[in-house]
Amino acid sequence: MSDESDRSLADRLSLPEYPRLPEYPRTAGYDPEWVIANMMGPNPLWLLEALTRDLELSPGMRVLDLGPGRGLTSVFLAKEFGVQVWAAELWVEPTEIFRLAAEAGAGDSVFPIKAEAHDLPFPHGFFDAVVSIDSYHYFGTSDLYLDYLARFARPGTRIGIVAPGLTAEFDAGVPEELSGLWDPAYYSFHSPDWWRRHWERSGRVDVEAADLVPDGWRLWRLWNEVCPLPEDPAIRELVRNEHELIRTDQGRHLGFTRVIGRFR
Repeated sequence: MSDESDRSLADRLSLPEYPRLPEYPRTAGYDPEWVIANMMGPNPLWLLEALTRDLELSPGMRVLDLGPGRGLTSVFLAKEFGVQVWAAELWVEPTEIFRLAAEAGAGDSVFPIKAEAHDLPFPHGFFDAVVSIDSYHYFGTSDLYLDYLARFARPGTRIGIVAPGLTAEFDAGVPEELSGLWDPAYYSFHSPDWWRRHWERSGRVDVEAADLVPDGWRLWRLWNEVCPLPEDPAIRELVRNEHELIRTDQGRHLGFTRVIGRFR
């Protein structure tokens, strides 16, 4: 990508043409510049809205938001559903998350905690729901993780995730057209069928849904086109590569996997 292309992309931060998609009416109510300034991945509010349509959240529930980044998803959960959210994040300081929540009018409902996903500081049986957007694939592919996570949820608690995924596993290796763009970190991407098997064999949850977010790859591409590239040169190069990967693939292999289960 040329420097000229970089500048034209960055110029769109004012976002007069920001895509307020009719299929995501809740997300459309949030200021696009605020979302872009605080995101740490492809529009997490679109992905969360796609998940919560089937998650049955109700006011007053205690929700664990695993890996919320700067807290956009935690704010969304609190404001849209009236739930109490414990935002467990390792890479962003709790004060930063709290400040964002308070400025958004959700400071009384979002409780940031600095925590690693395998070392959660919560009472057993505490949560009524568990949510993770664009982060669960970093820690949840372990065969033992769901067994660990289950201790913090009441029996019958529902868990829902959305993560970068595949339409099907690469049993014969990475497709040739993607091989030059493939990063080893992308091996954490898995298909809905993979996640269904992974959760079911844990014996801890009954899987209620495992599919792809409709047109998820288009959402991914659209968000990449709207957002400015990061200033950090190393991160900028990684993001450029991801952009090219999505453009090249055109939804043949990549998208967002959505999984919902209920703890036994």
